[in-house]
Amino acid sequence: MNKEILKKQIKRHEGEVLAVYEDSLGLKTLGVGHLIQSTDHEYGQPVGTPVLQWVVDGYFDIDFATHLVETIKVFGEEEDFYALPEDIQHVLVNMCFNLGAPRLSKFRKMLGCARRHEWKEMATEMEDSTWFGQVGRRSKELQELVLLC
Repeated sequence: MNKEILKKQIKRHEGEVLAVYEDSLGLKTLGVGHLIQSTDHEYGQPVGTPVLQWVVDGYFDIDFATHLVETIKVFGEEEDFYALPEDIQHVLVNMCFNLGAPRLSKFRKMLGCARRHEWKEMATEMEDSTWFGQVGRRSKELQELVLLC
């Protein structure tokens, strides 16, 4: 897995904001989709509060590592996950970063297709979800990566 390529992809899909902002659900967020937690220094800060690049980078590194571990847990065995084509690994981690592990785990049919290396069916299952229509360009791009495998 090329983590740097995947991080650039996620950053492009999520966007990067060097300030506290409200996400689409009205939750305070910063940087690359980092949901502000009560243990974060920025907790309680008003929307618009500037955040330094090195702080955003630190949260992104932690969030990326967390979502990678969560993706592997959702998928199953670490060995099986790393046996997948790199693009499929990237798609699954990107989806986990966007959805979170609990919601990614609900994509049972899609994950089953990934485990069986049935890429066309996996792409179809991705499209057969509310998520696919909600995230626009991101879902189509990820689906195209699956279809190239």
